[in-house]
Amino acid sequence: MPTRFTLTRFARMGLFVSAVALAGCTDASIGDFTPQHANRQLPPKIQQAMKAKDMKKTSPIVARVFKEEAKLEIWKQKANGRYDIIASYDICKWSGKLGPKFTEGDRQAPEGFYTVRSSQMKPNSQYHLAFNIGFPNAYDRANGRTGSNLMVHGACSSAGCYSMTDAQIEEIYAFGRDAFQGGQTEFQVQAFPFRMTAANMARYRNDPNYEFWKMLKVGYDHFELTKVPPKVDVCERRYVFNQISADGKPFNPVGACPASTQPDSLKMAYSSYQSSYEAAFASALKSSAPAPKPTIAGLKEANIVSEWTRKRARGERVPLEPPTLNADGSITQSERMGRIASAEGRRMAALEAEQAAKKKASAEKEAAIAAAKAAKQAQQVETAAAAKAAEIAAQTPVQALDAQTAQTNMAAEGNGAGAKLKKRLLGMFGG
Repeated sequence: MPTRFTLTRFARMGLFVSAVALAGCTDASIGDFTPQHANRQLPPKIQQAMKAKDMKKTSPIVARVFKEEAKLEIWKQKANGRYDIIASYDICKWSGKLGPKFTEGDRQAPEGFYTVRSSQMKPNSQYHLAFNIGFPNAYDRANGRTGSNLMVHGACSSAGCYSMTDAQIEEIYAFGRDAFQGGQTEFQVQAFPFRMTAANMARYRNDPNYEFWKMLKVGYDHFELTKVPPKVDVCERRYVFNQISADGKPFNPVGACPASTQPDSLKMAYSSYQSSYEAAFASALKSSAPAPKPTIAGLKEANIVSEWTRKRARGERVPLEPPTLNADGSITQSERMGRIASAEGRRMAALEAEQAAKKKASAEKEAAIAAAKAAKQAQQVETAAAAKAAEIAAQTPVQALDAQTAQTNMAAEGNGAGAKLKKRLLGMFGG
């Protein structure tokens, strides 16, 4: 490898290293699209802009995504081999927070460097049009990150994807389609949490994802310097950019990085840039800046959200928004509950309604049995009380009559004795 390597020659080499052959890819696989909107041409305004920038309609592209700014950019190759921005779109929706995707179901939109081949273009997508960005890539797999069907698509609805309006995705899709028709076998998608300026890096310097972002920034910087998509490899479970293996050894994502070199011109340009960046970073630390946006707190939060997603997919009632892991380890979740509007959700709703009806019927039956038992016991008490009262009532007149008779007899006896005494006295006194 020559020690001196101009940026222009490196840019041309970039075209070669980014054009990895795709087995089984044919023109028919990207040309025989049924939906009419998959074949729509780019607007005249964009075609005029391409002509003004010396770009061919079918020249290669690269897509760049910035979460915080909610932007998706399309850069296209010019005749000199370098790339220039040709279109910028406001992302309609992206899900999750700033930070990488960790696991299936965490609803995180990926961050990193991804590859799109023609087989990943989805003209018949239920989201109008789409392309799969290629998650997980070698870096993701080496770090045990999982997920599937991560797309850039239309319909403005996202659960881990970058979603555009239908009109936007038609243009973005057309850029990719035309590039494939021009011979590009794959294009790069660079997904970042934010524009990786000194000011933004200073804002997020205390974030748990900062080291990951610093790694991405090297690739970001190389593109900014060369205006050519960087050659991306993975070794020691980390990204490396524009490294040329000295002895031709391949880069093993989980193995040690081989001895490698970089073009001298790139190393000099990067070193010069780093000096100015460090000065800008130091200055940014002293200045006021907008507060950082929410970021994912690593795999632990990803697993919490993933469990929420699984419950939601099963049609269970869950908080309407995904839970959030706080810095102190507590979990915040919405009090509003809901169920996803799906066949499974409707099935679960019907099942829960059936179970609730059975529970209600059982409760009503138990209440009826308890009421009947209580009524029977009350009747028994009432019957016993009535019997006792009748017994008392039957005994009371006899006792009263006996008492009255005794009193009458006593009174009669008293009256007779008095009469005899009176008669005796009268006799004694001549009465």
